[in-house]
Amino acid sequence: MAKARAIIKRRKAVDNIRKITRTMELIATARYRKAMDRAVEAEAYTRKIAEMAADLGDASASVSHPLLQKRPVANALLLVLTSNRGLAGGYNGNVLRAAIRDYQDVQAEGADVTVEVSGKRGVNFWKYRKLPISATYFQFEDKPAFHEVEVLADKYMAMFLEGKIDRLDVAYTRFISTSRQEAVVQTLLPIIDEPKADAAAAATATARGGGIERKRAPYEFLPDAAGILEEMVPVSFKVRLFKCFLDAAVSEQIA
Repeated sequence: MAKARAIIKRRKAVDNIRKITRTMELIATARYRKAMDRAVEAEAYTRKIAEMAADLGDASASVSHPLLQKRPVANALLLVLTSNRGLAGGYNGNVLRAAIRDYQDVQAEGADVTVEVSGKRGVNFWKYRKLPISATYFQFEDKPAFHEVEVLADKYMAMFLEGKIDRLDVAYTRFISTSRQEAVVQTLLPIIDEPKADAAAAATATARGGGIERKRAPYEFLPDAAGILEEMVPVSFKVRLFKCFLDAAVSEQIA
């Protein structure tokens, strides 16, 4: 009888776990759909504003912006985007492996690397390896807000302009489609290679749009190219950083 009771108790426990995991799956599905809608909507805007900034820079070769200037890397900053929770398969592991490779590669080049981590999983990993962390963030869940990311973007731009950092890398999971997400390390500052950095997203969008190749449009500057670039380039950086957080959020829910 004791053995039979133990079997019944174990079956009840398994049934309870099944109900809990099924509920978690339904919640993740609902969150994933909302996060995917935000990421897809932001993709077109991010790509277009990057194209406009690149076109403006090419159209006026005599005008430049400090955020576009590449310089020798003595101090780099690595931002790692992970989740606060587990049960996401290899999502966090893939990002952290990419991040640690970039961290070691930049150090091997002789540069000092400052690390900031978003998400409890990434923080625990970095602490377990006894690596220094300069800042941690836990407020970015499945609904990252632009005004929260904008605070980080303003800080990074100020650090770059003041010469405190020479490069900003972001390790995150890029959302390509519902069946494909890729852990990448993307350089956001300086932003001289904006169109190339978004090549995967642009290729995906081109495929959806029937393979139409983009043509550069001629621009007339009013009042002047310098004033327009002064406004356009910071906005381009902010939306690209925000897109990283959106991609990370939807990729986590898919995982």
